[in-house]
Amino acid sequence: MDCHLHPPAKQIQRLLLLACATILLSACGELPHQRYGFAKDSAPSKDIDHTRVADAVPKAEPRSKYGNPKTYIVAGKRYTVRKTAKGFVQAGIASWYGTKFHGHRTSSGEAYDMYAMTAAHKTLPIPSYVEVRNLDNGHKIVVRVNDRGPFAPGRIIDLSYVAAKKLGITAKGTGRVEVRAIDPTHSSGQTSASPVKRTAKNPALPLAENNHPGNDPSGQLYLQVGAFTNRDNASLLLNRVVDATQHKVSIDRKATGSYNVYRVRIGPLRSEDEALKLRARLSPLGIDSPHLVVE
Repeated sequence: MDCHLHPPAKQIQRLLLLACATILLSACGELPHQRYGFAKDSAPSKDIDHTRVADAVPKAEPRSKYGNPKTYIVAGKRYTVRKTAKGFVQAGIASWYGTKFHGHRTSSGEAYDMYAMTAAHKTLPIPSYVEVRNLDNGHKIVVRVNDRGPFAPGRIIDLSYVAAKKLGITAKGTGRVEVRAIDPTHSSGQTSASPVKRTAKNPALPLAENNHPGNDPSGQLYLQVGAFTNRDNASLLLNRVVDATQHKVSIDRKATGSYNVYRVRIGPLRSEDEALKLRARLSPLGIDSPHLVVE
C-alpha cells in the first residue's frame, strides 16, 4: 500500500479543513475593487453635459426598508442612523464615486447611477434630500441620499459623479461643502429643484409654488427655465435660450437669505398655451423641466 497515494482518513480530513479555511480567508480578505471589477474608481470615459441634468426634486417618501438599520458597523466603527433629517446641517469635505460602483446596489436597494443626482451619507435617513453648497465657489445642488458612506476619514458626503461635476469638485476629487437637509413638505420653492404644483387647466405644465394664477389675477406670466446662485451660470443658460425663441429672455435676481438667486425667465407671456409651445421648442436643448411663474 502506497501511503503517498492513499493518505489516512485523518490526513484527508485535515487537508479538507485547511482548504476550506483558505477559501474562507480569501473571501473575507477580498478587496472592494475585486468585487466591483475595477482597481480604481474613475470618471466615465464619455463626458456628460452636466448643465442638462436637473437637481433632484424633493418629495415625501417612505423610509427604505433596507437602508435604515438602527445601527451598523463598518471597519470596526458603529454608526447610528438618524430618526429624522429635520434641521440637519453639516460642514466638511465632500468626495464622489463613479465607474467602480455604477450599476451596483446601493444601501437603499436601488442601483447606483453615476449620472443621477444622488449621494451617500453615513447617518441620514434613506431616502433624504439635501442641499450641498460648495464653500469655495458658491455653487449649490440638491441631491437625494440613497446610499451609505463615505467611510474614508474626514469626509462627510459622497456625491454621484454628475452631482460632483455640477458642484465643481470632480477635477480635484474633493471639496469643502455645507450639507443642509431639505424638508420636502416645507420647501421654499425658490430653486429649480423645488416641489411644484400643476395647473388645473394643464396638469402637464408645472407651476411654481405659491404662484397659482388665481392667487394674483393681475400678475404677469413667465416661463422660468432655471435658477442659479451663480450669475455666470444663469447667463450661459440665457444665451442658449435666446437662440431658440423670439420672446424676451431675462435674468431676475431675488435675494434669499444670505445669497442671491438668479432666475432665467421667458416672458411675459400671453397664455399657458404659449408657454407649452415654448417648452416644446426648448426640449431639444435639454431644457425639459421649466415651470410657470406669475408675478
